[in-house]
Amino acid sequence: MIASIPSAVLHGVDGRLVHVEVHVANGLPGFTIVGLPDTAVRESRDRVRAALASTGLPWPRRRTTVNLAPSGVRKGGAGLDLPIAIGVLVASGVLDPAAVAGLAFVGELGLDGSLRGVPGALVLVEALVGHRVVVADADGPGVSVSTTTCRTAPDLGEVVARCTGRRPWPAVRVAVPTGTPRPRQAHGGDLADVRGQLLARRALEVAAAGGHHLLLVGPPGAGKTLLATRLPGLLPDLDPQTRREATRIHSVAGVGGGDAEPVWRPPYRAPHHGLSAVAMLGGGASLRPGEVGLAHGGVLFLDELGEFPTAVLDALRQPLEEGVVRLSRSGGTTTCPARFLLVAAMNPCPCGEGGPPGACRCAPASRARYARRLSGPLLDRFDICVAVARPGVDDLVGCRPGEATSVVAARVEEARSLARGRGVVANAGLPAATLHRTAPLDEGAADLLVRRVRSGHLSGRGLHRVHRLARTLADLEGGVGPVGAQHVAEALVLRGSRGILLGESLR
Repeated sequence: MIASIPSAVLHGVDGRLVHVEVHVANGLPGFTIVGLPDTAVRESRDRVRAALASTGLPWPRRRTTVNLAPSGVRKGGAGLDLPIAIGVLVASGVLDPAAVAGLAFVGELGLDGSLRGVPGALVLVEALVGHRVVVADADGPGVSVSTTTCRTAPDLGEVVARCTGRRPWPAVRVAVPTGTPRPRQAHGGDLADVRGQLLARRALEVAAAGGHHLLLVGPPGAGKTLLATRLPGLLPDLDPQTRREATRIHSVAGVGGGDAEPVWRPPYRAPHHGLSAVAMLGGGASLRPGEVGLAHGGVLFLDELGEFPTAVLDALRQPLEEGVVRLSRSGGTTTCPARFLLVAAMNPCPCGEGGPPGACRCAPASRARYARRLSGPLLDRFDICVAVARPGVDDLVGCRPGEATSVVAARVEEARSLARGRGVVANAGLPAATLHRTAPLDEGAADLLVRRVRSGHLSGRGLHRVHRLARTLADLEGGVGPVGAQHVAEALVLRGSRGILLGESLR
């Protein structure tokens, strides 16, 4: 007898429909899985057999062949355990085919028959459109966010009992009702905790309001990391499309907030500088998302930017420019959304002191090598670059607290609402072709930009980035009328400090 059970496997951040075909026939007892299974799928034979035995269900003492169709697509993960077990029961005559008609199955089986959740359950369920999908109890709240047709069960015995009608399917609990956001919570503390640092606080607000990439340069202990951790709290909740994309990515990666509930707030990722290009961009045999994908819609913070491998930093150019990562491996090709706000922090030189005469202990050759680790094209993508000095004693002891995160976030939301009126999430996404129409300049502002381009201090990309940055500065003041010369002048100050901070080689 032959049974065909619908299921799905992961391919990057997408799911692919798979039909688990099980054939049980007379012959020498054996169990074979074909259709390009990986190690986890091949090992499902022992998990399924033990789960059936623990549940009191028979294992067929005949020749059993499992085919994972389509056969040309590599299958991975333990989520095929449950459909294989159901297929074996149907093909051996234990379970009536009518009992599983219209159902699809996704789940890992324990040796005791328990049903466990799998990474990417939300994506797998979405790939099984048109079916009522049976998943583990642990995956029910997460997948119910996008569908109300899922069914849940704690173990294999309950799956069989509910399929045959001996017990009813329970109602699925939704983790967070659709359209009901979580309360805003500042990531890593309140901005009021930052003492002094007026220029850096201003840069943080502008970066959040316009989605502009930010580079903080200063000695150790200046507060660069403290500032970066306050940035996610300034950002508004994710819009519906970004929320859905971020939830799918987190679900596939199996990180917190993926299958438990939707990702409402902008993610914050701070990888170590020793990570590989695959860990940063994603990939591997299963084409899983990397740090840039997990930061989609939020903040990617690269501390000690000068210590990251040059190849990893240069690989960021494409996602920074296009907002996606395209991964190509022998197993196929996939595209992962990767629109994030890049915030980086670094020391001005290898010893970390830099700046004041006599403070730096680095030789000129050492400073030059350190500067060359950052390519010009990468630095050109930072709209804002500010020097962060160590706060003085008066700032640390006697300075009054600055504005709280909630106050600054309200101004950021107003600026973002003006950007949405122009058809973009933030001003950093304004198309260059329509920039003069969506962000008009007054005569003084246009003249100032022309002089900077003619003097060679701005490239074509830099011109557009300064223009967008000036639009954000104008929006923070109310956004009425064209961009003025004072806004362009401040944008040039916020952007033009790279040569002073890191040497003329980084101008």
